[in-house]
Amino acid sequence: MSLDSAVRIFAGLMVMISLALTVWVNPLFIWLTAFVGFNLIQSAFTGFCPAAMVFKKFGLQ
Repeated sequence: MSLDSAVRIFAGLMVMISLALTVWVNPLFIWLTAFVGFNLIQSAFTGFCPAAMVFKKFGLQ
């Protein structure tokens, strides 16, 4: 699996988990969804992605 695919899968899972938490636990979890979206936008402009750095440490290329 490539690094880009891993980051996309992780972002998608985080969005789905945060939406489930928003519906079933507390509406304030919507801020987690917003954070993930903001992080995706800023990484597109800056190239800095914390998730990619973590996945690189785990050996994905």
